[in-house]
Amino acid sequence: MKKYTLTLFSFLICKVLYSQTLSLSDAINIALKNSLEIEVLKNNVDVAKNNNHIGVAGGLPVVTATLNDNQQNTNVNQKLNTGVVIKRDGASANQLGSNVTGSILLYNGKRVKATKNRLEQLEQQSQQFLNAQVQNTIASVMTGYYDIIRQQIYVKTLDQSIDVAQKRLEIVKAQQSVGMANNADLYQSQIDLNTLLQNRTSQELIIAQAKTDLLLLLNLSADTSLTIRDTILVDKDIALDDILKNVNRNAELMAADYQIKIAQQLVKETAALRYPTIRANLGYNYNRNQQTAGQLLLNQNSGPFVGISLAVPIYNGTIFKRQQYAAEVNTKNAGLQKDIIKRNLNNTVVRTYQAYSINLQQMEEQKKNVALAKQLLDVMLQRYQLRQATILEVRQAQESFENAGYSLINLSFAAKAAEIELLRLANDLK
Repeated sequence: MKKYTLTLFSFLICKVLYSQTLSLSDAINIALKNSLEIEVLKNNVDVAKNNNHIGVAGGLPVVTATLNDNQQNTNVNQKLNTGVVIKRDGASANQLGSNVTGSILLYNGKRVKATKNRLEQLEQQSQQFLNAQVQNTIASVMTGYYDIIRQQIYVKTLDQSIDVAQKRLEIVKAQQSVGMANNADLYQSQIDLNTLLQNRTSQELIIAQAKTDLLLLLNLSADTSLTIRDTILVDKDIALDDILKNVNRNAELMAADYQIKIAQQLVKETAALRYPTIRANLGYNYNRNQQTAGQLLLNQNSGPFVGISLAVPIYNGTIFKRQQYAAEVNTKNAGLQKDIIKRNLNNTVVRTYQAYSINLQQMEEQKKNVALAKQLLDVMLQRYQLRQATILEVRQAQESFENAGYSLINLSFAAKAAEIELLRLANDLK
């Protein structure tokens, strides 16, 4: 069944990448399925879940069985009080002993309970580490995905500018054919067109490398064909208060909270070392001692036993006391570390929201600038055709159009990246 599932998933990946455009949701699903980092943390969760057991905490009985069988040859030289002398070289002897013992802990200062609680907190903490990695992976994929879109929109802006440069060259050629333009305008127009074409080629390389970076996040081969057709839409309704309120759900902050609880249980475990340990023991012994020479030729005994053992720590050089103090300090440090993480998260949220808000405002203004730059370029091209504008003025209008387009898409991408980061900090990326 597992093999069938993997085969089906591989088929779906091929279908997505080779038969249709890769959507954002497809990219996220592939990354979450293929991420090696997530797989490692999943394994850590499994280990923590496996260790979260009363037996690991020492609360279940321990049963052991032992068997000893010793065969030896001895030289016997005995003189009994009756005057009898026993003397024999190379006498064989056999000693056979076995037992089954069961032991259960009755009391050790509630150390078992504290250990079990710590194992539970470790399992929960490992789950939060996994959640944090999932959020980081989604954020990285989304940012990489939208970066490709940004670079592709650069190409569209360049294509529009190339169209203008080609029209300008055609105008110069037409004017030159009737003796109204010189070679300098022709050469400059051709150079400008060639430069734009070279810039477009360079931009295609940037897109290819951005796709390679995204494939790395998807854990797919770097030569995999990738087609993305999408646009950047920014959510304009994010509120700062909502993000700050939801920061408490941040996986890293929750993991830090579990670290405090783990440290608290370690304090209890260490303190319990200073208490007596009581165990109940029961089992069955069998012993057999046989030899071919000597006064006692056979000694055999067997039977059950039951008892209570008590171990009281009296003095060990204040080791336990010092260990408890160290555990208490670690608990304080864990609390301080959580405070540091929360402080930094709040600071990052505010800074990111400031960038998000400013970029949204600038986007609206820049849209107007792009429209004006396009109108200016059209006007200047018409005036150039009527010989009412110089080639320098057309070039300046063309550069203004390109810069306005670049600025708009950069602001859109920056606002989207800030939106993604805010949702990641609030543990709200889906």
